[in-house]
Amino acid sequence: MASAQQYSAEEIHKMSEQDKQDLERRVQEGETVVKGGTGGKSLEAQLHLAEGRHKGGERGGQARAEQIGSEGYQEVGRKGGLSTVEQSGGEAAAEKGIDVDESKFRTK
Repeated sequence: MASAQQYSAEEIHKMSEQDKQDLERRVQEGETVVKGGTGGKSLEAQLHLAEGRHKGGERGGQARAEQIGSEGYQEVGRKGGLSTVEQSGGEAAAEKGIDVDESKFRTK
């Protein structure tokens, strides 16, 4: 194994236990050995970090909009924009007389 080379999770899963131990040692010395695993302090942590980057995390708002519907998502945004440290969005909306239609919050 060449130093400073990074491997995919799939490549690592196919490696022998000895090779995995060698990678673990390199990680303990501060090296990133898994593509996308930057910051992980163990081989397992780097694998989890790399996995997380490929499981749709960039879809956040889009996935939420699909869950509650686009109208519901807009209502949640209306509520969230009114929230403060002292008051929730729902409390602030009620106080200001702003109607937030929670019937638009649907889940699949």
